[in-house]
Amino acid sequence: MTKVFASIGECMIELADAGGGLYRRGFAGDTLNTAWGVRGLAAPAELAVRYVTKVGDDAASEEMLRFFEGAGIDTSHVGRVPGRPVGLYMIALQGFERSFTYWRDTSAAKLLAADIGALRAALADADCIYFSGITLAILSPEHRGNLFAVLDEARARGAMVAFDANVRLRLWPSVEALRAGIEEGYRAATIALPTFPDEAELFGDVSPQEAAFRIAGYGVSEVVVKNGAEPCTLHAGGAIETIPAVRVAEPLDTTGAGDSFNAGYLAARLAGRTPAEAVRLAHRVAARVICSRGALVDMAVLREVAQPA
Repeated sequence: MTKVFASIGECMIELADAGGGLYRRGFAGDTLNTAWGVRGLAAPAELAVRYVTKVGDDAASEEMLRFFEGAGIDTSHVGRVPGRPVGLYMIALQGFERSFTYWRDTSAAKLLAADIGALRAALADADCIYFSGITLAILSPEHRGNLFAVLDEARARGAMVAFDANVRLRLWPSVEALRAGIEEGYRAATIALPTFPDEAELFGDVSPQEAAFRIAGYGVSEVVVKNGAEPCTLHAGGAIETIPAVRVAEPLDTTGAGDSFNAGYLAARLAGRTPAEAVRLAHRVAARVICSRGALVDMAVLREVAQPA
């Protein structure tokens, strides 16, 4: 039977500097980047990939939907909000590191959890549900409550619920609100995919191991603490393990590296691989992504990476 991976969040128009005062337009966003990666890594006959969001009724929204569908991503649970646009962001690169400027205050995706019945229907058959701290940040407290209620139902029926804190302080009213939201996200999850510098800054963890133990304490059964080019820390089955990253001599663009790592991990876990095996695939995927510009790489490349090392 085909499994279902559902990713919940916001996709935006991406503008990347193409030189000469010109920008290259694309579509991206943390949860879409991960859905894209999972789609490229898993055979459609084995895994359906669904994106759960809301878009507007303008030309850009129509193009975004066609982009999803062209990639083989299920859009049957993408809602419409007439009169609201999709968000937009611009990437600035300094070397291979990036910074972002956003225009998203009235984005349709902010209402993705407004209708709890529609959200419940979108996730009812999902074997794995993925969301992020950005997903939480764009929602009102009431709509965030709808999302957590549906995630609790999914967890109770045995679904994997995966969460990446993906900390963005500017999206929250205060650091206290951010910290509370991230903790609630962890409590809803069975798999956590945090980044160590974020956790250290927000919670004061002095090592990836300390972060892993703290997050496991929220009731998360698998914790994978990413740490850039350094080894990641896996806490699963009551044991902790450090797994080296794949070194890249000259990275081109780190945009989407963490999102692609998450895709590798979740695709492997859905395919029945052990957590440690999943981490090793995730490292290979992230290493390949940072050798290309932009958050999304060609799916043919991802299929090559998915082959046994």
